[in-house]
Amino acid sequence: MAESLVEVRGLKKTFKRADGTEVQAVRGIDLDIYKGEIFSMLGPNGAGKTTTISMISGLLTPTSGDAKIGGYSITKQPMEAKKLIGVVPQEIALYPTLTARQNLEFFGKMYGLGGKELATSVDEVLDFTDLRDRAKDRIETFSGGMKRRVNIGVGMLHKPQLVYMDEPTVGVDPQSRRRILDTVIRLREERKMSVMYTTHLMEEAQELSNRVAIVDQGKMIALGTVGELIQQVGEEDRLVLHIGEQRLPDGLLQKLQTVEGVTRALYDEPTAASEDGKQAAPGKITIYAKRGRKALPHVIQIANEAAMEIMSVEVREPDLEAVFLQMTGRALRD
Repeated sequence: MAESLVEVRGLKKTFKRADGTEVQAVRGIDLDIYKGEIFSMLGPNGAGKTTTISMISGLLTPTSGDAKIGGYSITKQPMEAKKLIGVVPQEIALYPTLTARQNLEFFGKMYGLGGKELATSVDEVLDFTDLRDRAKDRIETFSGGMKRRVNIGVGMLHKPQLVYMDEPTVGVDPQSRRRILDTVIRLREERKMSVMYTTHLMEEAQELSNRVAIVDQGKMIALGTVGELIQQVGEEDRLVLHIGEQRLPDGLLQKLQTVEGVTRALYDEPTAASEDGKQAAPGKITIYAKRGRKALPHVIQIANEAAMEIMSVEVREPDLEAVFLQMTGRALRD
């Protein structure tokens, strides 16, 4: 049986708004993270992932519950627990006018490293993140992806047993994202570190993880290996009909569910762009079918008869997004 490095029991966090009302950000999380595994928390923005990771790493005090790292309680023995942790926050936490080496040296000293041990650790991190040739360049000259890699380097300087990564690929280009994901895998394979990884991107969790916890509205609604979670939705395919801004014809979903092999049909309304930067999303119909490609011609025929213009069609095999959709009745969106 795998040995637990992290034990989380009954973790809750409640915040008070300015008007005195309370918001339950985390509603009772129980989980274990094993030594040498990549453990992902998957969920939409606002699901409680960052709050959970902040409590486990000692940045926030739980309203109730506790977390133990290597047997040390984060609430009762915080200094001992934190020595085993490396944290890679969602926001870049570097000094822009210092060089990559100077940043690593500064944070290494904060971890208590010094002398030859510090110099060796900084060199190892620069090599690991493929940034040795940019060691003397200031952070302000780096691309977003390179800054993220230095951020990861800071979190692994003191050779922690567990590295927390909070959405480390946010805002980077596809090539940089690929390098970051490869770095996460190397932390497990080469450094034998455990990684706790939060993301709202299903494909990242599916690629990286030994196990995945799906979180929504402050609760953990599913936990297991990718294979175990996908088994929960059976062998159904998903037919995704993108319909833009059109109004959904009355009775269309009911008619689609009469097609042989179709078990249910769900509608996601189009959303407008918000002031906080959330992108607009077109409307779509998601249809679950046991043999999706066989059902597709009949689905399109019914849509045509209802005067519904289909902009594009996707046929998707079962994945983690299907698990989330089945458990919550909605898609995993930003």
